[in-house]
Amino acid sequence: MKDLLYSEIEDDLRAGVRELLDDKAQWTGVLAGVEKDDPYDTALWQALAQMGVTGLPVPEDLGGAGATWRETAVVMEELGRAVAPVPFLGSAVLGAAALLAAGDRDLLPQVASGERIAVLAVPLGTAPGAPVGGTVRADDGTLTGEVAGVADGQAADVLLVPASGALYAVDAADAARTPVISLDMTRRLCDLSFAAAPARLVAEGDGTVRAALSTGAAMLASEQLGLAGRCLDTTVEYLKTRYQFGRPVGSYQGLKHRLADLWTAVAEVRAVARYAASCVADDDADAPVAVAVAQAHCSPIAVKAAEECVQMHGGIGFTWEHPAHLYLKRAKSAAIALGTADHHRAALADLVDLPPA
Repeated sequence: MKDLLYSEIEDDLRAGVRELLDDKAQWTGVLAGVEKDDPYDTALWQALAQMGVTGLPVPEDLGGAGATWRETAVVMEELGRAVAPVPFLGSAVLGAAALLAAGDRDLLPQVASGERIAVLAVPLGTAPGAPVGGTVRADDGTLTGEVAGVADGQAADVLLVPASGALYAVDAADAARTPVISLDMTRRLCDLSFAAAPARLVAEGDGTVRAALSTGAAMLASEQLGLAGRCLDTTVEYLKTRYQFGRPVGSYQGLKHRLADLWTAVAEVRAVARYAASCVADDDADAPVAVAVAQAHCSPIAVKAAEECVQMHGGIGFTWEHPAHLYLKRAKSAAIALGTADHHRAALADLVDLPPA
């Protein structure tokens, strides 16, 4: 039985990251940033790197903190709470997980320190176990082909590209990157094109990519937990202070019931997300099941929490002047990232040998 409660170290980590984000990633700044050409908040990324959270699961001898994916999950919760525009999922999670699985000792220290951003070059919707590589071909130490819809690709210094049954590292300057206007502009997408781009072999086979995608899906569940919790807290706070017909809106029974249901749902999300993070951290044999359950469950709840946040804020919730739309866009984007809920339910059925309906 795993202990899903937060440790004292995890609580301290959360407090530090939240303080930083409250200072440097207030929603007004995040909203202003989506209208700029910058693919991410450079100053915030540097501050996170100085805290040491960009290399939490990386061993100390490789420049990391020597922690686990559980601690990384706590950071993901806080980043989801703030819808922070940083390439944490692309580099500190997917990129680092791929390099750890590959046993890479050259690039990993730079990624752990935040000095370089190494992004796994797969479409954002790629699920664990799905075919990877697309149209990219490896030939004589070069890569040729295209990858569409890569999250954090614009921010990358290095691209980790699956091709011809292996994983390669390519300098981002050697790839053509075309920005994609996406629903969630706090996690930007781009299309990549390679034309005989010089590449270094990182790992043979597709095991490293599959491991990274599974880890990423587990960490994404924690991000969805943080987002859903923020939506709930914001809505409760608003309904306590918003008066209509001489009484707080939150005193109406219909809204109380909806909030109670949402609180219960968020508590369930916390349980499954924490379990998935713990299984990945421990390299538990139950990790594939835990990840599938987490993504099948957390994605719809995060979307529901964001929708309730918009609706229960009334007219202001539908405007650009309120952060509710930032939460909804991130929730909808995350719902199709690393596999939809339907995909993960189907994967779970296969994992537990559930016969088709």
